Amino acid sequence: MMIEFNQVSMSYTQRERIDVLKAVDFKITAGEWVSIVGPSGCGKTTFLNLAGCLLKPASGRVSIEGIDTGDLKDDELAEIRNRKIGFIFQGSYLLPPLTLLENVLVPTFFSRPPKDNRADLTARARKLLAQFGLADRLDSLPHELSQGQKRRVAIARALINEPRIILADEPTNDLDPERARQIAAELSGLNRQGLTLLTVSHNPELSMLAGRQYRIDDGKLRAILD
Repeated sequence: MMIEFNQVSMSYTQRERIDVLKAVDFKITAGEWVSIVGPSGCGKTTFLNLAGCLLKPASGRVSIEGIDTGDLKDDELAEIRNRKIGFIFQGSYLLPPLTLLENVLVPTFFSRPPKDNRADLTARARKLLAQFGLADRLDSLPHELSQGQKRRVAIARALINEPRIILADEPTNDLDPERARQIAAELSGLNRQGLTLLTVSHNPELSMLAGRQYRIDDGKLRAILD
């Protein structure tokens, strides 16, 4: 099992307590693509951040490849995030002063010890950028790119440490329909190569490509049946 939720609950307290997730059970196996949909504020991003060990649940258990993350220290959680999971954040979050090549390499700076030497990692970053049609933009800065190009750099960055799981938060958000279809096709290709994908999205075309779809409704995760 790649990711497993067992009775996971999450709440926030502002003026009053808001229960975002309520005793959620969930499993995703190797090579699956699961999509989570729902209106803004329903808890999709919270769900993804729990799956990526960026948040700890208020109660319940999150396991990654059979490892109960609730028992881990912060540095051990960071190692899981860095080695096992690739993140595609909403908005891409490229670092403005860095070139595209440097942005793709950022996750490798936190590997302990690095799986490969620096020359091999740089060669892999170049190959990934070429794979996504950016071989001639290695030294470009993020502000010189279109939104679609930024998103492709973000996908390349997510892949640099060769993770088995990709988590994507609204990967086609703020793109025009044609660019959105291109990104959806890239994600579909990664899934066909065997990567496990967990995406949250408002985009029905993207969500329908997934093998399973769920909706978060009043804190509950409900399967969407064909």
